[in-house]
Formats: sequence, structure tokens, C-alpha cells
Amino acid sequence: MEGGIIKNFLPPKSRVVRPRADDMMVLNGILYVLSTGCRWMDMPLKYGLYKTAWRRLKKWSDEVVWYRILKVLASVRSHDRVAVDSSTIEAKRGES
Repeated sequence: MEGGIIKNFLPPKSRVVRPRADDMMVLNGILYVLSTGCRWMDMPLKYGLYKTAWRRLKKWSDEVVWYRILKVLASVRSHDRVAVDSSTIEAKRGES
């Protein structure tokens, strides 16, 4: 993943008393949980605290950060379609 591209779209660090967890480490933790389907509390510690990852997921969703990241990643190469994570299953007509 291009960390340099994504870093430009993450919100600026706010001025807080305690040091802020690294954005890319937390982002990798969020992607780990979302891709594996594990519980937040089962996220490996190498990605930081799971509560931090969950809060950033929520905050970045509210601030439309995910949309901006997807938009820039989709523009890096020419694609007909872009999907973050999806399954395509043909719908079958049920008997009424």
C-alpha cells in the first residue's frame, strides 16, 4: 500500500497532551480487523490498541476520509471497477 499517498488524506494531528498513535499503524490495524473479520479486541497489539483503531475508523468515517482515500487509490491506475471488499452472488428467484 502506498503510505505516502494515503498519509496526505488522513486528518492532521490534533494537539493533544499525550502522543498520538501512528496513523499508518492504526490504519493497518483497521484493515486487519475488517479483512479478517476478527473481533476488535483480538486485533494484534503490533497495530496498537484496538480501541484507538475503532475510534479512528469511526472518526475517519464521519470525516469522509475513507471515500477520499478510495477515490485517490482508484485514480492511481485505470480500472473499470473498484471495490473495497465485496462479494457478487447471482440472485435467484424464489418461488412465491
